[in-house]
Amino acid sequence: MEKDELEARARSQTEEVRRRAQSRGKIQIMPKCDLRGPEDFAVWYTPCVVAVCRAIQAEQARVYDLTNKANSVAIVTDGTCVLGLGDIGPEAGLPVMEGKALLFKYLGDVDAMPVWLATRDADELVRTVALLEPRFGGVNLEDIAQQKCFRILEAVRATMKIPVWHYDQQGSATALLAGLANALKVMGKSLPQVRIAMIGMGAVIVSVYRLLTASGANPGAIVACDSKGVLHPGRGDVGRRGARGRGGGARRGAAGGRRPAGAPRGAGGGPAPPARAGGPARGGGGAGRPAPRPRPRRRHGPRPPAPRPRVPRTN
Repeated sequence: MEKDELEARARSQTEEVRRRAQSRGKIQIMPKCDLRGPEDFAVWYTPCVVAVCRAIQAEQARVYDLTNKANSVAIVTDGTCVLGLGDIGPEAGLPVMEGKALLFKYLGDVDAMPVWLATRDADELVRTVALLEPRFGGVNLEDIAQQKCFRILEAVRATMKIPVWHYDQQGSATALLAGLANALKVMGKSLPQVRIAMIGMGAVIVSVYRLLTASGANPGAIVACDSKGVLHPGRGDVGRRGARGRGGGARRGAAGGRRPAGAPRGAGGGPAPPARAGGPARGGGGAGRPAPRPRPRRRHGPRPPAPRPRVPRTN
């Protein structure tokens, strides 16, 4: 890049920071009711608000009619995977979340409130988001690092009764599927007929794959690649990396040897133990050890020597 281009980019970035300092962000809260003077607070606040509170207490579902809950969305992030910036923390990710709230308001007239959480612990994030349910009508998880973003989404959905989605998964996957559907319509083809190449297998692409297969794409016609090449069952590093992402590393057998995730018990990195006579391969408490050889029924005394081969007797 030329010197003039670098200087122009630096000037534009400085100008962008200056504009943000003037406006102090991109969003604000505005009243929906008419306020002409202090006397109007007697109508919109106390004492008239008591009747509204009692109505919701008598029928909790009326909170969607009598408050802004139905049109409120929480944009929740821990700042661990912000756009192309990576793990920059919740404070540095605040401008991005404000921009997302701006999109909600401009495109859908939805009041979105950024919520930044100063935690990296997935369980703590799930508990905190669940406590927000009385305030918001929906939750948009945003810019949360892989692999925990999958587990957080599933856990929060299982805990809360309001809609919860992860923008990097459902949002991007839905937009991609819509674009692909339009392209196939122009080409006169259907989704089951085409072969699809997927480059990179992050949170977005994994959700794209799920949505594509659920919409009729042939899984055998999808070629997925990551930084190490094409994904296939023979890739031994895939299971190990997946196990580390779940926080446990490679699984251990009962004998202490490591085995790849998804491998049968007793596979400590090598072949499965041989099958017992008349039954399946031994697992459970003796995982990792071969089945014992049959012994003669003898209760006392030393262990007998191995039987010698019989020699036919001659007269």
